[in-house]
Amino acid sequence: MKAIQLNRHGDPTDGVSLVDIPDLGPPGPDEIIIDVEASPIQPTDLLMIAGTYGYQPPTPHILGVEGVGRVSAVGSNVTHVTEGDRTLIPPFTPAWSQQVKTSAPWLRPLPDGDVNQLSMLGMNPLTAYVMLTEFGHLQPGDWLLQNGANSSVGRAVIPIAKAMGIRTINVVRRPELIDELLALGADVVLIDGPDLPQRVTAATENADIMLAFDCVGDTTTEELLKSLALHGNVVVYSAMSGKPFALSGPRLLFLGQSVHGYWVFNWLNDAGNCDKLTDIYAYLAPLVVSGAISSPVADTFGFDQFAEAATAAARFHGKAILTPDPR
Repeated sequence: MKAIQLNRHGDPTDGVSLVDIPDLGPPGPDEIIIDVEASPIQPTDLLMIAGTYGYQPPTPHILGVEGVGRVSAVGSNVTHVTEGDRTLIPPFTPAWSQQVKTSAPWLRPLPDGDVNQLSMLGMNPLTAYVMLTEFGHLQPGDWLLQNGANSSVGRAVIPIAKAMGIRTINVVRRPELIDELLALGADVVLIDGPDLPQRVTAATENADIMLAFDCVGDTTTEELLKSLALHGNVVVYSAMSGKPFALSGPRLLFLGQSVHGYWVFNWLNDAGNCDKLTDIYAYLAPLVVSGAISSPVADTFGFDQFAEAATAAARFHGKAILTPDPR
């Protein structure tokens, strides 16, 4: 069986190889086997390869943090899926393999839809949903502020928030993204800059904004805080700038504002949260199938084209999707 293996941290074109691994064998009573159809190369994957991600299994190990496939075998006790169903590969289960074995009881059949988009359902839409529902307790009509709004998480936040009646202010760095995000349902799209707080105030008619999502870090975290009301909260879920977070101590102290870190890996490791996954994905999957949640795809690549796929993924101009079979 073919799989993509990390041998050593560093350059993905040097420390990663296509290998043969033993077949999985039949499923146990509570297990299923999934034939992998598609898996995206996410920033998480690139960080794991570089050795800078928060979760690092010992090398060598099989890569891939999410994906989708068809159930090809089920154990004697399994009733939640049947052979032939398309289902998720549980997040952080190594997905860059021809087959995956799992006992995750929360898995369910997915509706028919674009396999590339469904392969990206597991991580980023989940992150968006959890942040929207577990922080800030926003109500219909409230405003949410986010930077990196053209990221996969940002693109998921917009339609989920819209479905909940929450209005979004979306910060990007390129003007050509404005119309694209408005078409997704964004209420306001602003170009990042030093006067961002003033433009947020003008766009929302001086509304009290209690919640912001930060995927950038650096000085943009402070600009988000400046845009929030008394006791407002910035939820940090990534640090794509690669720079330290710049925060104002007096602002946190005198305005009672807060900065909260969120990592989907920790959330998934809470057994109580995992019990919620069936309902969450049942809510999210139709949004993906309808196209409301969607991420641009650069191209698809066979496992044997990993080096080319990694190069495309690192450009961050659409997802590179891996498939076990040659393209």
